[in-house]
Amino acid sequence: MTVIAARRYRDGVVIDAVALDCVAPAPIPEGEFVWIGLHEPSAEELRQVGDCFGLHPLALEDAGKGLQLPKVELYGDQLFVILRTAHLDGEQIGYGETSVFLGRGFIVTVRHGSARAHTELRTRLESAPDTLAHGPDYVLHSIMDFIVNGYFPIVEALEEQVLEMEAAASETFLQRDEIRRIFAIRREIVRFQRVLGVMMDVTSRMVNHPLPHIDADMIPYFRDVQDHVRRAEYRVTGLREFLTSAAETSSLLEQQRQGGITRQLAAWAAILAVPTAVAGIYGMNFDHMPELHWRYGYYAVLGCVAAACTFLYWRFRRSGWL
Repeated sequence: MTVIAARRYRDGVVIDAVALDCVAPAPIPEGEFVWIGLHEPSAEELRQVGDCFGLHPLALEDAGKGLQLPKVELYGDQLFVILRTAHLDGEQIGYGETSVFLGRGFIVTVRHGSARAHTELRTRLESAPDTLAHGPDYVLHSIMDFIVNGYFPIVEALEEQVLEMEAAASETFLQRDEIRRIFAIRREIVRFQRVLGVMMDVTSRMVNHPLPHIDADMIPYFRDVQDHVRRAEYRVTGLREFLTSAAETSSLLEQQRQGGITRQLAAWAAILAVPTAVAGIYGMNFDHMPELHWRYGYYAVLGCVAAACTFLYWRFRRSGWL
């Protein structure tokens, strides 16, 4: 069985390991609780754990899928919570799932696809028996806090990428690959924001609704987790605005560049229109035209054309078109 740890605690101190080969729920003495940690168990392994603690079959089915959205469900006097974990995989965000069963005197966690194990968290909690003595509801809070705190390295990495792109967009026109990268990161942010939104709903229910096996003195702890989710969601929303700003900045710079090129082309077209017009007029097949037989007519026309072109060039140069 993929059991990471299965221990019994009394007053926050480990007293022994727990065997999971029972066939019926066993009573847990007052002041004690059991914490079971599973990682990607099979359906048979989940059924065995469910028999030991009387877990609801529908909750076991959801815990075995590993593809559920965050939610809070009640099955009798037991609480079932699904949380989404997240980790960076290159420039993409990978997601996992942690399901938590909370009942009288026990907590069972089932992890799927999570890159962060609970070993470090369990060690830290076991090193502080006074806090662990609060019971399984404190363990649930610690797991939620552990998962939500894992969001912030992702947010910070995304912030660095977005700020880098914004700086590049303000200096030069973005290339095709850079534009594709902007939209790829934007898609990751949108997906991440959806997860944060549902996690906000979960923490809100933990704070605002009475739930079994959640003591009233634990509400401020869950409210702190809710504040962390809200902070992460706020920063991710700002990242979307930054990406939109980077794309708009790049588009404005390209429009400005194209406008400058258009003005230059228009200016040169106006300058070249003068000799073109003169050549077109004198290219007509008429016998009687001004200065047609004058000895210096050719030079006079060239001079007039040069003067007109020079004047137009000076005007366009002065107006900033050239």
